[in-house]
Amino acid sequence: MERLHSRILGEGKPLLILHGFLGMSDNWKTLGNQFSKEGYQVHLIDQRNHGKSFHAPDFNYELLSADVVLYLEYHQLDAVYLLGHSMGGKTAMHLATSYPEYVARLMVADIAPKYYPPHHQNLIDALAKLDFDRISSRKEADELLARDVVNTSTRQFLLKNLYWVQPGKLGFRFNFEVLQHSLDAVGQSLSPTARYEGPTLFLRGDQSGYITPQDVPEIEKHFPNAQVATIDHAGHWLHAENPKQFFEETLYFLRS
Repeated sequence: MERLHSRILGEGKPLLILHGFLGMSDNWKTLGNQFSKEGYQVHLIDQRNHGKSFHAPDFNYELLSADVVLYLEYHQLDAVYLLGHSMGGKTAMHLATSYPEYVARLMVADIAPKYYPPHHQNLIDALAKLDFDRISSRKEADELLARDVVNTSTRQFLLKNLYWVQPGKLGFRFNFEVLQHSLDAVGQSLSPTARYEGPTLFLRGDQSGYITPQDVPEIEKHFPNAQVATIDHAGHWLHAENPKQFFEETLYFLRS
């Protein structure tokens, strides 16, 4: 049976961190190290079709959360702290509402339980233009991507997924073939009856439109013990744009 790849840092109460769409566990290494120094055993997980985890043709939140349950069972973990960003936040919500016995506290970064229309098509289209039979360096890939993806930090985020498949040939770590057709699955809402009663923290970027005041009743319907915190001077990548406040808010919640 295929198991998720992870990087485990530190000792203590287990804290699982799930990255977003087209991301990987490595994006969370700096914050993961910080949490590990505060007495947590941090599990930075690559979700299926991402990072160093297995590639599979099927992709939905039922499967993504079931993958994490198998991971928990393999490592003999329960009542963990669970933190997910964006797509990882949806996986975390699905896991907590479907398997509440595994989750002691839930943290969801900049995503609501609602349906999101596909909105990553521009990134998918830009990545599809990278021809690795012609590209021989990361610099070339960056220059080509820059034609469509102007934002440098977004480009660097995407380019972290490049690796040397063999000497002289680059490729994607993520399963591009499957992910490019999974945009609707990534936006799916939580089931109307899904509910998790445990302590829950939603974090939103003050410059991000992913969680609006209108979403709060929906959040409270699914997560009656939820609070919402706003991270200042941050958009959707709030953990990277204001890591200090993000860390402080999550640590306060974990200790409260």
